[in-house]
Amino acid sequence: MTDPRPTHWRTLWISDIHLGTAGCKADFLLDFLEHNHAKTLYLVGDIIDGWQLRRGWHWPRSHNDVVQKILRMARQGTRVVFIPGNHDEFARQFVGYAFGDIEVLDEDVHQTADGKQLLVLHGDQFDLVVQHGKWLAYVGDRLYSFALWLNNHYNALRRRRGLPYWSLSQYLKHKVKDAVSFMTDFEEALAAEARQRGLDGVVCGHIHRPEIREVEGVLYCNDGDWVESLSALAEQHDGSLHLLDWSHVPVERLARQRVDKPARPVRPPRPVTLPALPSALQREAKHPYKPLDNA
Repeated sequence: MTDPRPTHWRTLWISDIHLGTAGCKADFLLDFLEHNHAKTLYLVGDIIDGWQLRRGWHWPRSHNDVVQKILRMARQGTRVVFIPGNHDEFARQFVGYAFGDIEVLDEDVHQTADGKQLLVLHGDQFDLVVQHGKWLAYVGDRLYSFALWLNNHYNALRRRRGLPYWSLSQYLKHKVKDAVSFMTDFEEALAAEARQRGLDGVVCGHIHRPEIREVEGVLYCNDGDWVESLSALAEQHDGSLHLLDWSHVPVERLARQRVDKPARPVRPPRPVTLPALPSALQREAKHPYKPLDNA
């Protein structure tokens, strides 16, 4: 990961960035996007955390830089597909439209270079808690945010000692038997959906656990997240799929990329209402909310 030359992929999938939260590792993601280019980029949900932005505005410069970087990639020829998740469900009202050069879809079927048909969706549709117990999902989100707060402080101590990033919250989650059981059930449900549709596999996000494995003959892929695992899914030009772990990037490299002067948060328009995308997005988009040609 120290090679400064960018790697060119056929397709990249990233999800669960959670822009607008303190847990978002925007610096790591910016470094990843600098060193990884692709013909197609899928944003597989929970890119902007509308749940958190309703509670309070948190939008530092690095979050704005992520948005601008993705918009720039789209303008420069990368096909960018945004598939909203449960935390940015406000964007689902724009499914079938294009925001600037970014397509907004509820789901997609991606064909790999070697002919595999992969269902691409966020995955919250298969989370019974989100679908049938939303109040419980909100409570869980608060507890999860607290775990990420602990995680940030823990990793600040590790950085002072020269140690690489390590996800305390992910470690705890994988040690809890009920959480492991839930994630296994989720993976099997997604694989079953792809099988029922006659597809070869599925790519999703939502549960923040990067994975590539076969489930009863169906390929299950989860691209992970950018609050815990700092991972992405990549397709090479021969169709092979790989998980990319960006958690071990040297902190010094991230520090060199930061602007020296203190970052001032981007203020939202008043009053703040959702659904509404950050003003930085609206400034960048030349033709917001135009119908897709094939919609």
